[in-house]
Amino acid sequence: MRALVAVALLVGSAALGVVVAIAAVAVHQLWWGLLLGAAASLAAVVALPARWSTRPPFALGYAAVLAAAVQRRPEGDYLVPADASGYLLLGLALVLLVVAFATLPRPGRARP
Repeated sequence: MRALVAVALLVGSAALGVVVAIAAVAVHQLWWGLLLGAAASLAAVVALPARWSTRPPFALGYAAVLAAAVQRRPEGDYLVPADASGYLLLGLALVLLVVAFATLPRPGRARP
């Protein structure tokens, strides 16, 4: 039962990361959209419990969407262009990955 809950948390966190990243990519070209996407992304990763089954899957789902969004489309353009807002969005994905893994509890320590 415990493993089933952990898998459900993992899948749900990854799905949440995908949804938040899609929303951030959709509105990042507008200055307020970039701020809103960054605030929502950082708030979500901080609000998730510091567990291996929640924060890292969220950040990896987020980064996977951005990795797909920076690929060249058949039309020859990109969803995330090489401009300031695009680089800020990519930097945000890196920050989320670092925060997700850096804030995990150390192994062998009891949780408060």
